[in-house]
Amino acid sequence: MENGQLTWIANFIWGIANDVLRDLYVRGKYRDVILPMTVLRRLDAVLEPTKQAVLDMKASLDKAGIVHQDAALRQAAKQAFYNTSKFTLRDLKARASRQQLETDFRAYLDGFSPNVQEIIDNFEFRNQIPRLAKADALGALIEKFLDPSINLSPHPFLNSDGSVRLEGLDNHAMGTIFEELVRRFNEENNEEAGEHWTPRDAVRLMARLIFEPIADQITDGTYLLYDGACGTGGMLTVAEETLLHLAKERGKQVSVHLFGQEINAETYAICKADLLLKGEGDAADNIVGGPEHSTLSNDAFPGREFDFMLSNPPYGKSWKSDLERMGGKNGIKDPRFVVQHRGEELSLVTRSSDGQMLFLANMLSKMKHGTPLGSRIAEVHNGSSLFTGDAGQGESNIRRWIIENDWLEAIVALPLNMFYNTGIATYVWVLTNRKPEHRKGRVQLIDATQWYKPLRKNLGKKNCELSEEDIRRIVDTFLRFEETEQSKIFPNAAFGYWKVTVERPLRLKGIDPERAYTPKEIKKLREEAERADDAPPVIKRIHKPGTAPDPLRGLFEATIHGKSRVVEYEPDTELRDTEQIPFLECSACREPGYLPSKEDERDAIETFLRREVLPYAPDAWYDPESVKIGYEINFNRYFYKPKALRSLEEIRADLLAVAKEAEGLLDEIIGGQTR
Repeated sequence: MENGQLTWIANFIWGIANDVLRDLYVRGKYRDVILPMTVLRRLDAVLEPTKQAVLDMKASLDKAGIVHQDAALRQAAKQAFYNTSKFTLRDLKARASRQQLETDFRAYLDGFSPNVQEIIDNFEFRNQIPRLAKADALGALIEKFLDPSINLSPHPFLNSDGSVRLEGLDNHAMGTIFEELVRRFNEENNEEAGEHWTPRDAVRLMARLIFEPIADQITDGTYLLYDGACGTGGMLTVAEETLLHLAKERGKQVSVHLFGQEINAETYAICKADLLLKGEGDAADNIVGGPEHSTLSNDAFPGREFDFMLSNPPYGKSWKSDLERMGGKNGIKDPRFVVQHRGEELSLVTRSSDGQMLFLANMLSKMKHGTPLGSRIAEVHNGSSLFTGDAGQGESNIRRWIIENDWLEAIVALPLNMFYNTGIATYVWVLTNRKPEHRKGRVQLIDATQWYKPLRKNLGKKNCELSEEDIRRIVDTFLRFEETEQSKIFPNAAFGYWKVTVERPLRLKGIDPERAYTPKEIKKLREEAERADDAPPVIKRIHKPGTAPDPLRGLFEATIHGKSRVVEYEPDTELRDTEQIPFLECSACREPGYLPSKEDERDAIETFLRREVLPYAPDAWYDPESVKIGYEINFNRYFYKPKALRSLEEIRADLLAVAKEAEGLLDEIIGGQTR
């Protein structure tokens, strides 16, 4: 069936809202009725041919006292869903009284299988019935959906002579119509649209970045796809289409299983309904959701591993209630968020005000490690994922864990204003645990902010889109893996740094420079003695004779009663400073994939301090115990282009012009007075 006809059907359904609901609902609420009714009408039409078989099966199961009926009833219906009420929508159309219609309609809804019940419940559709019935709109609504000028059934409508009047709609076409309606409602409601709806162009790009690099390694078999914040399911279905297309081009037979989790009830209902409408009943069973199903605190697929994962998690959204459910910041034991890494335990727990990075950690915990292709992941983030979190904090630890495991292939900066309800900068992270040889130990940053096509009419904040050429260009840049204006390649260590606390001694007037003071005495001195740059430093410890001095680590030589001894000074908290020392201070770290050892760490820190700190503060030292490892990706710094300075000639011409203008004004003013 061609697109024109699908658009015509979508327009017809869109029009029902105006015809029947206009005085009952505000525009933004039409979706609460139209989306569930579209789903019900389609399921109703699909079930018509097997209706009697289902009723017969139900009667015999009841007679035999069989409790678990779902599988047998699905079989009788020849579908992944069924309805055991004695009604179809056509039967309900004929109800004379409003009360009778409402009662029978409820019985009809109650007859649906548990998977459809879940959709009805999450749409909260039963809450709409009293309002519709009271206004006598329920009958009109059913009648409109049964209008003979549209066919929402998979079977053709025939004329009396047996010729086809209206073709049937296959599952794919029905799914397309439903998605079109969801898109229109979302764009009409663009305030919330972006929360549950990633624009199709962004999804297509992500799917291509996941599949194209390994397209030639796809083999016959089964692949599992997962989205931990699946919204209306668009990412999963576009990814599935992309994979099936690439496999078909290469003559491979693949079957794809979709898995997703979604916390928003209506969005979850849409996702499940969409898959049922597309005839993907098994996939619908693998979508888990509703308000009690938060991916962070209630993982629906613990221990499962997936071949391909893609997601657009919520940004800047608090996950405090999840955190409390999981035992609070110090009580979290979830192996997704507390990992063993290079002999230490890393906490990946981020600030409770923004959980986006945890969705990434969740996906990484579900990677396949025992297959040739491993797993590939694409996830959209805003800029804060690149740099928030100090060394040793959750966000930085997630970046460290990813980069030191060599899982990060690339980050792509997308054009601004690509999403519906936000103009912020967004980035696609591309990860895999099977980097090809030439990418090992390296990360590619791609600046695609200028590759887009403006939209004729803004959709909320979205004013541009990625055309097919733009997507092709980004994917080609990724695949070519070369340095260009828009593509920069770095060794992994380019993003790592040591955060080091640098101390200076506490210097107080009138103290004895040849004795050690106790912590109690020092506390008193801090309150009473006067600080001065030329005063002697306060000694807190004198080491045994024979201790080697190491001034950079706080072991200084001093003369005590005529003898040379090694001492430690009390640090001055007001002069305490921290330095971020890049891993690239260690020359071996420029080698792709090289991770600095403890010796590298000491050498790099000491070289840096001698060069950058000691010339200005010769008495400074650092505490090796305070060293923390951090990672950040300062994207803009790598693509920053300074503006060319204007020539002196241009500036001079401008100044002369301004001076002339000022003279002219002055003449006018003075001239005006003398008249």
